[in-house]
Amino acid sequence: MVCKKCEKKLSKVAAPDPFASSSSSIRDGTRKVGENKLLSRPGGSRNRYQPYQNKCKDCKQPCTQNQAKYCHGCAYRKGLCSICGKAILDTSSYVMSNK
Repeated sequence: MVCKKCEKKLSKVAAPDPFASSSSSIRDGTRKVGENKLLSRPGGSRNRYQPYQNKCKDCKQPCTQNQAKYCHGCAYRKGLCSICGKAILDTSSYVMSNK
C-alpha cells in the first residue's frame, strides 16, 4: 500500500521485452554478443540488487521494495505508505488481529 506520490518510485520490471525494437541499444547496434553484464556495468557491485539490505522498521523482516520502510503487512496494519510512512488510511474502526 503506497501513496500517490510514491507510486512512481515502485520497482520496474526486471527484464524488458527483448522483441521490442524501441531500445536504443538494439537500434544503434551497440549491444555486444556474449557480454557479461555484471562486469561491464558501471558501478559494479554498488548498484547490484541486495535482497537483505532493507528491513521493516517494526518487524525487521526484509522488505520487497528497495526504498520501503515498512513491509506490506505492517503498512496495512497501521494504514501507512510502505515507502514514505505517511498515514493513508484510518484503521481505528477496522478489526485486525495482532499477528
